[in-house]
Amino acid sequence: MKRNRHTEEQIISILKANERGVSIAELARQNGVTEQTLYRWKAKYSGMEV
Repeated sequence: MKRNRHTEEQIISILKANERGVSIAELARQNGVTEQTLYRWKAKYSGMEV
């Protein structure tokens, strides 16, 4: 069964780092996810606040 590794709060904070100028590739490496996952999160969680 699939499990969640990151909470919504963590995902939003990762996306905020991207808005501050950190590249997607750097964020993917730091958080152990693929770039595609970050783009999926961006589509789903963009505009949300913690």
